[in-house]
Amino acid sequence: MTGNGTKDYLLGQIRSGGTLSGGQQFKLCLMLSYPAIIAQLSSVMMQYIDTSMVGHLGAAAGASIGLVSTCMWLLMGFCGACGSGFAVQVAHLIGANDFKTAREVLRQGLVSALLFSGVIALIGMAIAVPLPYWLGGTDEIASDATKYFFIVSACMPFMQIDWICASMLQVSGNMKVPSYLNIGMCVLDVCFNYLFIYVLDMGVIGAAMGTGLAELLTAIAMLYFLTVRSPELNLLQDKGTFKPAPKVLRRAFDIGGPMALQHILIRGGYIAATLIVAPLGTIAIAANSFAITAESFCYMPGYGIADAATALVGQSVGAGRKNLAKRFAWITTLTGMAIMGLLAVLMYAFASQLMAMLTPDAEVIRLGASVLRIESFAEIGYAASIVIYGVCVGAGDTKWPSVMNFTSMWIVRIIPAVFLVKVYGLVGFWIAMAVELTFRGTFFLIRLARGKWLN
Repeated sequence: MTGNGTKDYLLGQIRSGGTLSGGQQFKLCLMLSYPAIIAQLSSVMMQYIDTSMVGHLGAAAGASIGLVSTCMWLLMGFCGACGSGFAVQVAHLIGANDFKTAREVLRQGLVSALLFSGVIALIGMAIAVPLPYWLGGTDEIASDATKYFFIVSACMPFMQIDWICASMLQVSGNMKVPSYLNIGMCVLDVCFNYLFIYVLDMGVIGAAMGTGLAELLTAIAMLYFLTVRSPELNLLQDKGTFKPAPKVLRRAFDIGGPMALQHILIRGGYIAATLIVAPLGTIAIAANSFAITAESFCYMPGYGIADAATALVGQSVGAGRKNLAKRFAWITTLTGMAIMGLLAVLMYAFASQLMAMLTPDAEVIRLGASVLRIESFAEIGYAASIVIYGVCVGAGDTKWPSVMNFTSMWIVRIIPAVFLVKVYGLVGFWIAMAVELTFRGTFFLIRLARGKWLN
């Protein structure tokens, strides 16, 4: 197709300096967003599958995963920051029509990310045994938590390859392949989890092994489509070095370094949250973990739109079109707020049903549903923070958004939560979370309106 309404044509207009009407900009936003949303929802489904299958083994099994999940996200955040450091460079180079240099950065990014994730995996495996006790876990859940975290850590290089390849495809404008492959990963996860958890009776360990195997096969497929099939980035077009160049590494660090630091501080906040919730007991830990998984149905579409925002803003900045980057920033932000606002209404209405999909425990369902309804009031603000952060990443502006995220998490959420939990239990923690997310969204909207993210 070569018509003026196709995705390739519209992306070409960005790179060539052509004119895009408001309608065409919105259409391009939707074209890139919906596959990314599907990809994010498939990730949510995978979490649901793991959590639901393990949840039916009992509250203790669910709590064992919930206890270490924040540390698991911390390790994943490092890998995500590493991948973004290279993907943003590729987005800018594609926007400038410099595809050869983009492929050079891709080669170096793949090697760097794989080595980095190997180090992260070793760190995770090394701390797997004492970690549950550091987080306040009891003997009832510590053994399963250790085994789950060890296996997930060992699979970190698979996750890294999956993520960096998906990011590279997305910034090139190819949202469909990562979407389809992530849906396939979800299907594989169902099959492998059923095999390992139920047929082979491996419980929590089976959930980790099933997910890891699904991620391995998806990473192989993602690598093939990126390096062999991508029109812009396939590495068969020319020869180049895989040895990381200092200039590329410095730029990756400039972009990914603040993101990695943010993940340390933000995920540190989540770990602090685990320490706050853990003394409330197994039911509260399980309800908190399941509610976070249930809420992801609402906020993951925001991350999909943020991926589209990163690609659109990144290519616009690379093409030297700052006004177009601003328009894409507002279009994606308002779209994300509208979609997550609608999903928040549904989450409020069907909170009990969402929890019942994850666990048969009536007490966990009741407590989880009550905190989900509180959180529904914060989703519009959360949407703004998610999408605008994606906008800033596309522009290469990661320092101040990271500072904003850290300040909001620790000052507005964690400190009040310490006191609210003593009075209201788990509900108090989620009240603090809802207030903080609304504050964070307002913070990001102000930065977007001032336009300093383009400087």
